Amino acid sequence: MERFVGLYRVKRIISANVIELDLPGTVRIHPVVNISSIRRYKEQIPEQKKQPALLVIIEGKEEYEVEKIINKRKRYGKWEYLVR
Repeated sequence: MERFVGLYRVKRIISANVIELDLPGTVRIHPVVNISSIRRYKEQIPEQKKQPALLVIIEGKEEYEVEKIINKRKRYGKWEYLVR
């Protein structure tokens, strides 16, 4: 889940702590929010952008190439791996 909802313009400043956002009709949140819940938009630099995983098809099955195993844990009796 994304940490922030999106990039929206400030419609009006209601008070020192509250603003109204210009939201599209498809976003189902209240447009009046506290300023502590918003952040100024910063463009990502190219080195920080997420790159999609490399998809490889072997014998008709989709597989991903694992660059490195970063961490592992045992959960509900099964091993889970954090991979790059």
